[in-house]
Amino acid sequence: MKITLKEIASLVGGEIEGDAGTIITGASGIKEAVEGDLTFLANPKYAPLLQTTRAAAVVVAKGLKIGSACPMVRVDNPSFAFSKLIEIFGPKKPEFPKEVSKRAQVAPTVKLGKGVSVGPFTVIEDGAVIGARTIVRSGVYIGHGTVVGADCHIFPNVTIRERCAIGNRVSIHSGSVIGSDGFGYVAVKGVHEKIPQIGTVVIEDDVEIGSNVTIDRARFDKTIIRKGTKIDNLVQIAHNCDIGENSIIVAQVGISGSTSIGKNVILAGQVGVVGHVTIGDNTIIGAKGGVSKNVPPNSYYIGIPAMEGKAFKKVHAALLRLPGLIAKVRGLDGKAAGRGKGGAGDAEAADN
Repeated sequence: MKITLKEIASLVGGEIEGDAGTIITGASGIKEAVEGDLTFLANPKYAPLLQTTRAAAVVVAKGLKIGSACPMVRVDNPSFAFSKLIEIFGPKKPEFPKEVSKRAQVAPTVKLGKGVSVGPFTVIEDGAVIGARTIVRSGVYIGHGTVVGADCHIFPNVTIRERCAIGNRVSIHSGSVIGSDGFGYVAVKGVHEKIPQIGTVVIEDDVEIGSNVTIDRARFDKTIIRKGTKIDNLVQIAHNCDIGENSIIVAQVGISGSTSIGKNVILAGQVGVVGHVTIGDNTIIGAKGGVSKNVPPNSYYIGIPAMEGKAFKKVHAALLRLPGLIAKVRGLDGKAAGRGKGGAGDAEAADN
């Protein structure tokens, strides 16, 4: 496909610097770009790569002062604009037949909306409802009474257990399990007896769930993932958690039961959260942070246990100085010991 830089700019509402007639035939990263490719620059620290890139043009932020030998399209958000443009040059998305595969097992009481696609070896149990235009890929299991909304994409080998509710435009990637039993036991005479988990999971609209994510059902009520939240791969969300709107949960995060997370919260990679705590709106927990108590809104916390960012920096700076301080203390101890011995010798000489 060939398209001019002028056409590119019109698609993303950008401003051109350089030859508007430049022909674009593909799109790639700034390092990998070849002749004819469009690339982008979102992080200024990569600006030096513009001097060596082979790209025909680059999408950059308005107001960013950089020098480039190739034409530029200036936009408000280069990364977002480029993600839209990549659809023009990238591989076409696979199309799925709007029908139920003959090799799928769909119970007679299941209700399927218009244009639903159900792949082979999928099992959909009694009482389930699948909304219009939803794609259910091969090897998926959808349990009794579960409702999946419209325009969802359930990737291969996803398990959605009984009585769960999935909203509209939800994507769930391969290997994820929604509605597994919450981890609840009580010790009776030295034996761990299982506590029944009779609640459910509710996932609201426009949520995306990565691969190998587990979201446990509630003990009584519901575990809820609110609208617009994005969850990375390998995340564990325990029973009765409430994850707020438009939050970001990065890979390998573990959230214990009955935890409440506010709106627009970011939990970076490998964050761990104990149970029964609240994390306020617009808060960021840095990578590997261990949250052991409530966190106020509009905060940045990091560390184990997690503490306010400025306090963490002071503590970390002090820790880095410890080796030098220890060496100083040892030196002072040595001098003190030496003076002690000298003082005793002087006293003996005086007695003589």
